[in-house]
Amino acid sequence: MIILGVDPGTNFTGFGVINYTKNNFNRITHGIIKLSPSKSLPLKLEIIYNELNGIIKLYKPDEFAIETAFYGKNVQSAMKIGYARGVSILAAVHNNVPTSEYSPREVKKSIVGNGAASKEQVGFMIRTLLEIKTVKMKYDESDALAIALCHAFRLKSTTKKSKDWKSFIEAFPERIINQ
Repeated sequence: MIILGVDPGTNFTGFGVINYTKNNFNRITHGIIKLSPSKSLPLKLEIIYNELNGIIKLYKPDEFAIETAFYGKNVQSAMKIGYARGVSILAAVHNNVPTSEYSPREVKKSIVGNGAASKEQVGFMIRTLLEIKTVKMKYDESDALAIALCHAFRLKSTTKKSKDWKSFIEAFPERIINQ
């Protein structure tokens, strides 16, 4: 199953595409849609839509996952992120890709085990879980991959239930990090 994760923004929109097969997660690609600060908001939204539409057509994801808007002090910023989320979801819907939304806390908890984890911690776990060693990654990219992985974990957890830690480790061996 191919999952496209999106971290929406009107300056940078991160995307990450992973393949989830049985107990394996593999990174297919990731990147950033960089938007010029000199462009108007409607043009930025058109670029986000067109770029994600192209990514969807190229990688043909089975599932689309996006981060929900969080409420900060700046209402204008929250609204702009909402617009970016809207055109991102629209790209998925226009391509008949089922969509799911996850809060930033939910994503961090599923990846790091702590809903208040830092971006550095999320990035470290993404590199570890997806075995990314040589590729440089911006936070928007690691966040997008984290959103895709969070969705994969949710899909996986609906199919398997663990009654104790031993069962969990047997069901999810890739979640164990040996140091």
